[in-house]
Amino acid sequence: MPPQINDIHKAWDALNKFRKYTISPDHERFIFPFLCGSYFTYRKIDVIRIFAIAKTISENPTYLDVGCGYGDFLEKIREYIPNAEGIEKSAEIFYSIGKVKPNYIKIADAYYGIEKEYDIIFVGWMEPGVDYRDQISKSAKCIITTLDQGLSLAAEFDGHGFDKIASWTTPSWEDINIEITNRYYSKIPNELIQKLVNLRGAHNLWYVYCKPEWRKKIKNALKLCLAEEFRKKNHEEYEFETVLDNTGYRYFEMLKNPFAKHKLWDLVFDIDTKT
Repeated sequence: MPPQINDIHKAWDALNKFRKYTISPDHERFIFPFLCGSYFTYRKIDVIRIFAIAKTISENPTYLDVGCGYGDFLEKIREYIPNAEGIEKSAEIFYSIGKVKPNYIKIADAYYGIEKEYDIIFVGWMEPGVDYRDQISKSAKCIITTLDQGLSLAAEFDGHGFDKIASWTTPSWEDINIEITNRYYSKIPNELIQKLVNLRGAHNLWYVYCKPEWRKKIKNALKLCLAEEFRKKNHEEYEFETVLDNTGYRYFEMLKNPFAKHKLWDLVFDIDTKT
């Protein structure tokens, strides 16, 4: 369910208290993701990858963020795709704290259909138990999802006329939250923190799906993206990315957790892709 208004007010009060003693303003987006960030962790390279896909589909791409909340990630996308839009189910999340809703975010529920077609539809949040894959599939050429592992089942589009062509793994906001809390806002001994580091995981999965006719072009665009990332020693970054680095979730980091299969942000192409 969407956050209740009373819960939002409580979170807002807690945020204001946190700001009085936090050691870094960049921590709040991971401690209070709903108000200050997003429920998934991203870097600028994630935005650039999405933009590369969009430009492969169209010179003037269209983009929709489903369940965009206050639009934290959407704002970053709009730096590259100025006409990008978002839909958010609840108008109350804005009005309850006196936050102005931008015109590019519409109040709508994807469950009841999406009114027009888009080159890319991005799904970064889906309520547990809600399934609107049919509605999204009818309105997109490419679908990009990034959801916590425990919520990803209802966001798989393989059987809806789309092919999964690529994926990558990043930490969730909760992964970063735990590291920040343990390191900076707890009295846990350093020795124990180091032991816990070896057990940490990364729980956000990014999937790229597309219509079969776009499969080869989008795959090639992502390969070029990855080559460009390797070529550049210093990537363009958002200021808050230092928090990811300082907590051990660096670009192409291989976690020590035995369940980790791939390096963080490593593009993995689907072996079933027919190209």
